[in-house]
Amino acid sequence: MADVVSLLAEHGDDAKPLAGGQSLVPLLAMRLTRFEHIVDLNRVDELFGVTADNGSVRIAAMTRQAAVETDATVAQRAPLLHLATPHIGHFQIRNRGTIGGSVAHADPASEYPAVMLALDGTAEIASASGTREVPAAEFFESTFMTAVAPDELLVALRFSAWDQPAGFAFDEIARRSGDFALAGAAVGISTDAAGRINRAAVGMLGVGPIPLRASSVEAALIGLAAADADPHEIGRLAADDMDPIGDVHASADYRRRAGSTLVGRILASALAQLTQEAGNG
Repeated sequence: MADVVSLLAEHGDDAKPLAGGQSLVPLLAMRLTRFEHIVDLNRVDELFGVTADNGSVRIAAMTRQAAVETDATVAQRAPLLHLATPHIGHFQIRNRGTIGGSVAHADPASEYPAVMLALDGTAEIASASGTREVPAAEFFESTFMTAVAPDELLVALRFSAWDQPAGFAFDEIARRSGDFALAGAAVGISTDAAGRINRAAVGMLGVGPIPLRASSVEAALIGLAAADADPHEIGRLAADDMDPIGDVHASADYRRRAGSTLVGRILASALAQLTQEAGNG
């Protein structure tokens, strides 16, 4: 790690870290970007692995997506990551792609940034002068741009476990399996002892220049008895929080309509899981 941050400090904008390479290498191959120096992270042992600590889980940035998908600690403490990972590309991509590379790339149609935002994750960022932590709400600044400076490196993500009972769900709409999402959402809901929703998180992808929170949906859920929540009606409120653009794949209007309908479906799945967890408890 000391070597990596030293190189980034020395070369600044002329250097680019190489993680799994599933985004960077195609950009280089198509001549869409160019760097004088590539800093390969694949032999930096400190950047790999999953650890649990005081109810939270820390996932080092170079942890492969395939490992995130199968890790029992991740499934227990950050289940949305476990649910979202199978939607990322194809298994060959997940075998090489990393959680940190995906988040640092900050593609608004990518799964992990929306999950990080929904779970109120924290990014651990290192430089030659030390480390700092940035909450997910402040991490994504614009399309493909984050709070990580040219001389810094995203080294880990941290997620706190939710109080139980809780329900989680993830889904997206894509033209074909493995394609980039036209719209998608990650949902988490928990209730208090009286069965009323006391925490709601809805992260959305593909419907804005950065991953977005459906704050209108979250506000409508808080305080409701889980049994009384109408997920499809509340899900329509998500359209108010979207800022989609049209492209060759879908119009802005389609993304807004499809995205809000999808949020309702995912809410229904999360509420169903929540009811099951509450019954088991």
